[in-house]
Amino acid sequence: MDELLLGQKGSVPLQKSAKRGSVQDMQASRSTAQTREKGKVAPRRFSSFSHVAKLLTNASPDWSRVQRLHILSLFKRMTAGVPAYERFVRSRGVQSGSVRFVDDIPVMSKSEYIRTHDFSDLFWNGSTESTHVLTSTSGSTGEPAYFARSHSVDDQASIVHEIIFRTSSLDPRKSTLVIVCFGMGVWIGGVITYQAFELMGRRGYPVSVLTPGINKAEILKALAAIAPHYDQLVLAGYPPFLKDVIDEARASGISFSKHRVMLLFAAEAFTENFRDHLAEKVGLADPLTDAVNIYGSADIGSMAFETPVSILARRLALKDKKLFADLFGGTAKTPTLAQYIPGFVSFEALDGEILISGDSAIPLLRYSIGDHGGVYTFDELVGRFNARGVDLLKDADAAGIKKHVRTLPFVYVYERADLATTLYGLQVYPETIKEILLDKRFNEYLTGKLTLITKYDEKHDQYLEVNLELRPGKKVARAFAAELTACIVKNLRRKNSEFHELSDFLGKRSEPKLVFWPYEDPSYFKSGIKQRWAIREPER
Repeated sequence: MDELLLGQKGSVPLQKSAKRGSVQDMQASRSTAQTREKGKVAPRRFSSFSHVAKLLTNASPDWSRVQRLHILSLFKRMTAGVPAYERFVRSRGVQSGSVRFVDDIPVMSKSEYIRTHDFSDLFWNGSTESTHVLTSTSGSTGEPAYFARSHSVDDQASIVHEIIFRTSSLDPRKSTLVIVCFGMGVWIGGVITYQAFELMGRRGYPVSVLTPGINKAEILKALAAIAPHYDQLVLAGYPPFLKDVIDEARASGISFSKHRVMLLFAAEAFTENFRDHLAEKVGLADPLTDAVNIYGSADIGSMAFETPVSILARRLALKDKKLFADLFGGTAKTPTLAQYIPGFVSFEALDGEILISGDSAIPLLRYSIGDHGGVYTFDELVGRFNARGVDLLKDADAAGIKKHVRTLPFVYVYERADLATTLYGLQVYPETIKEILLDKRFNEYLTGKLTLITKYDEKHDQYLEVNLELRPGKKVARAFAAELTACIVKNLRRKNSEFHELSDFLGKRSEPKLVFWPYEDPSYFKSGIKQRWAIREPER
């Protein structure tokens, strides 16, 4: 199993051996010819799920061994084959031959590794002659950085998407339209999602891919004109943008009821209320299987993905404050909880800082990606639930997802600190307000998008401004604003103990000031780009 996962530099995972059931064997056995019988074209045979099923049969301790070998093997190869890494290791006073344990390997970061070496030296053999795809970070926390990924990373992403697809309620034998609603420019989301499903199509799945990107008008046209010709529909995109698409589609008379639908998200965390809200809007068969968030990055591709058991675990933790605190720490933030395949990308948590390790055209090892959270083996997570008197596996059985439970390890990730703002020194996170905007009283008038800004009045007193996007053609009265403010304050007091104490002390001064903007106003709500949820404005 380790050999199948680890492979060699430049090889495609799961293709080291051409044994029956491997991806290589299945690809070689495909036939593009179609036969006609009684005037009908015989349907293509989709690939069996055996290669993925085999991948997921390890026990929890086996995955820990795979991860350790993955990281140590990558270190050995990088010190010998990546000029920038060879210099980086020497600069940290590490002798490559003395490394025996993962903790012996130095931690790298974008600022200390990616930005301090010549671009070509970051590649295997210090050469850009390898075949790769370039993408850029969004630059939301500074200057954009460019990363190159190899074909093996695209293959891994396709396997992750196949796992998600086969775990969902979709039928792998029925025609499926995938509409990619991520940006299709220099960013990774749109391109890698397209490639993942296109590769699935080559493996025989009857999927057709349309890539309108963030062009909402084209998406709506496709939903009206093209989607009815397919049995199933996959909408893939940035969470708030997909919500806009779904709302506008329904408002224009487009029905999702004729399709079996799956929603595929990435790039941002969201609440369980948000998941349930969209599940109701499009009539998902099961939110545990059909509304999935992928944890990915331009740095290394698709890294981890929600599974039915990870979503269930998150939901159970949200119902039990002590269990939540035991799993994720005492915080008002709700992390994304996902599972990952260690032979693809491995995760560690060092003092709450997420480290990733993965092979690509630009390989990364113990790389600090800038996110915070933690890591559990499958057995460790189940044990935490057991300690609180909760049988996660029994609950999974009751929820009808037992057959989808895999012993892959878990990673949980909080939104970055730059996605929050402060009020009198305490952190205020958008998600506490986002969930209020899903209430039917407010959702009729508001899209759910917001931007938090910490500002100062003429007396230099600090206050929180909440900028909100109105639905097309909507206006709100003072009574609406007052009711919304009261609900936001109530939820902040309930979810954030520091705000509760602050509001007791400041009274009305702690209440946020609401500003309502027309739909897609470019000041804060320009269509199609990543929503900027929080801004820290310095005092002038």
